[in-house]
Amino acid sequence: MRVGLVCPYSLSFPGGVQGQVLALAASLRRRGVEARVLAPCDGPPPETFVIPLGKSVPTAANGSVAPVAPDPAAQLRTIRALWDEDFDVVHVHEPLAPGPTVTTLLLRPAPLVGTFHAAGSQPAYTALAPLVRWGAQRLDLRVAVSEDARRLAADHLGGDYELLFNGIEVERFAAARPEPTGGRPTVLFLGRHEPRKGLEVLLRAVPHLPDDARVWVAGTGPATDELRARHHDPRVEWLGRIDDAERDRRLVGATVFCAPSLGGESFGIILLEAMAAGTPVVASSIEGYAKVATAPGPDGVTPPEPAAVLVPPDDPDALGRALADLLADPDRVTAQAALGRARAAQFDLERLTDAYLAMYRDVMTGAAGAAGGPGAATA
Repeated sequence: MRVGLVCPYSLSFPGGVQGQVLALAASLRRRGVEARVLAPCDGPPPETFVIPLGKSVPTAANGSVAPVAPDPAAQLRTIRALWDEDFDVVHVHEPLAPGPTVTTLLLRPAPLVGTFHAAGSQPAYTALAPLVRWGAQRLDLRVAVSEDARRLAADHLGGDYELLFNGIEVERFAAARPEPTGGRPTVLFLGRHEPRKGLEVLLRAVPHLPDDARVWVAGTGPATDELRARHHDPRVEWLGRIDDAERDRRLVGATVFCAPSLGGESFGIILLEAMAAGTPVVASSIEGYAKVATAPGPDGVTPPEPAAVLVPPDDPDALGRALADLLADPDRVTAQAALGRARAAQFDLERLTDAYLAMYRDVMTGAAGAAGGPGAATA
């Protein structure tokens, strides 16, 4: 089987969609599937199975900045790659993001599976309603990674969607060696430095932490300079952009992982990665994160207790107290880590790969959409 996975976002920048696409492709290849990833790259391709489509252009989207490639040169590379590779099925992620995924819908070189990741708002869905509805109808099967993502897509595009979780590489985090902390209680933040990710909320919560605590702040963004200028607590260590290996080490080494996002998160994949690393999670109680912590998993099993400590969003005092209480209680850290590991195991990437392989076979044999052609996705 030859599978093309099309990602609209540059693989040179960290992101949930990019991580899912690369991990899924690697898992498929381990099973003997000839999987290739088509995506923009602003540097060398991160894997040998990536076909780079050109550089990206930062574009505002859903309260963040998306590195997409809408230029004609990238579309011509997309068209050539799709025809040259002769895929049996093509899997497009964020099918209606500008650039290679939309080009793939227009070309439709093979049966198409589309996965919708976004939650929050997508102004293009409203502004370009007739066009995006037509594009969505080119899909043979539609998948949403969460109920929030399904609701956003269905409200604007119509159609039916399979709900299928995001997956994490459990074994990868279990095998990672921890970054040394020198015995100091350490809180880790990973994410783009922009209002939606809530980094300023965490920085305003630092005064509540013990004097010997440390806060690792990884990543960069448009708010980095301003935040560093306003927050001078010596307990905060600004790491800048870190590679995947260091990211894994710090996830394993931290005492607590903090995700203070304000909204717009359809699924908290980073929470599950921290849980797989054996690190307790303190997160804002936005819907996407709350479901990761409390909702039934893919196997229908509900956590006996919340798999993360949830606090109201945009409340530095509540966040600071929750972090301080957890850091002061080693037994609770151990118990919360065990809950997290059990929760993460429910979302193992290998289960996700099994589900997608079944979908690929269905669309290849015409099982999906057989009654109505492209777009007649199964419920």
